[in-house]
Amino acid sequence: MSTEATYFLGAIAVGLGATLFMDVVALLLKRAFSIPLANYCLVGRWLRYMPEGTFVHASIAAASQKRSECAVGWIAHYVIGTVYALVLVALVSGSWLARPTLWPAMLFGIGSVLVPYLIMQPSFGLGIAASRTSQPTQARLRSLMAHTAFGVGLYLCAVGVSYVLRIHA
Repeated sequence: MSTEATYFLGAIAVGLGATLFMDVVALLLKRAFSIPLANYCLVGRWLRYMPEGTFVHASIAAASQKRSECAVGWIAHYVIGTVYALVLVALVSGSWLARPTLWPAMLFGIGSVLVPYLIMQPSFGLGIAASRTSQPTQARLRSLMAHTAFGVGLYLCAVGVSYVLRIHA
């Protein structure tokens, strides 16, 4: 297999693993501190409205439910995490997968919070960085915690991929 294909598959594994890590951290935070889980069904609802030309909602929670919105939302969550990992590897180079370092993963993970702050939350009717929610600071911190966990997951999964790359080299 070519080096590019190896890095591509490695980045996919990192993205899936980092997204899973983020979800496990969210579950632990829910159990330990009663921090609510993200509702990926609403992501699915948002995406399912797009073919009809509706991209922005006054309130995504008040919008009528769509068939398979939860499945669509969860699949989108993992696809987005995988795309993020592919972008990270493209930005820092495939060789990062062979010798991962923490800071690129952390900076990228934390920086990725701009997508929900500036695109998803406003499109859901929540305002920029959840400014229209009843507790915007808490909503912002939950998003930041999730994306920080994603950054940690990017690094940890890249360490695992680098180990696999070394034993198969």
